[in-house]
Amino acid sequence: MIASVFNKSKPINFVIVFFILVLAFTAANVNFFIETFSLSDFFKKTVLFFTCYFSVLLLNFIVVKNNLSKNNHFQILIFGLFFLLFPETTINVNFLVSNIFILFGLRRILSLRSQIRIKKKIFDAAFWFGVAMLFYFWSGLYFILVFSSLLLYTDNRVKNWIVPFASIITIFIVSISFSVVLYDDFFKIFNFSTAFSYDYSNYNSSRFLIAITLLLSFGIWASIFYGRLIQQKKKAFRPAFKIIFIAVLIAFIMVIIAPKKNGSEFVFLFAPTAIIIANYIESVKENWFKELFLSVLIVVPLLLLML
Repeated sequence: MIASVFNKSKPINFVIVFFILVLAFTAANVNFFIETFSLSDFFKKTVLFFTCYFSVLLLNFIVVKNNLSKNNHFQILIFGLFFLLFPETTINVNFLVSNIFILFGLRRILSLRSQIRIKKKIFDAAFWFGVAMLFYFWSGLYFILVFSSLLLYTDNRVKNWIVPFASIITIFIVSISFSVVLYDDFFKIFNFSTAFSYDYSNYNSSRFLIAITLLLSFGIWASIFYGRLIQQKKKAFRPAFKIIFIAVLIAFIMVIIAPKKNGSEFVFLFAPTAIIIANYIESVKENWFKELFLSVLIVVPLLLLML
């Protein structure tokens, strides 16, 4: 039944995912609603919630616009369930905003398939990744995606390889300007942490271990089949699917080196992993297996909320 509902693009699907996010957000902010409730903070929390939901809508736009899946909404369901699996991701402002800008950059990279205004799209992608870096330093790893797209989409003209650096310089100049206006200081806006950590002791709890195991096992399993699916796609569409896979690898590195291991770092894995799993689900012919697969993704996060 779950698969049949999301197997078609329907407005009701966005409503369902909306309430999934409400549940995830409530679970992460339960102490706020009980102990320290105030109207000003409630407004901030509401803005943060709609930032989460906007990322769902943005993901759906990217998938539909670039034909990254068939006419279904599996990707937004999985994306929403990931928030429920790691509700901590709904409260980290910097990570959520950084992830939004990463999705903006990803959208521009995938649009290179049209081979129209290539330099502008490369500039835009690098610019969005640079802005994301202002909110979380290690988002800068997504510049790897820019140079990967140059190899996959363009004819390797020297001018195209110079464009990302021009974008970085632009971000630097604009950021300094904002810093002077807002803080009367040239470099205060660059006051971000470059720290990293390999201490995973925070994951040593049953809830985190189950959640991480589910995310990684389903993601790896789907990725194995995803590699085969890429070869079955039309030649013009293959680079886009390869870009998604590279994005997963970059997000995984970001999780590994995140300075604070509190679960919020997994938000960067959600979008590309959701696309990969959605492609796997739509390739499965047995309806009973689809239902079982999705049921596990739904039931496990709900059970973890009780731990």
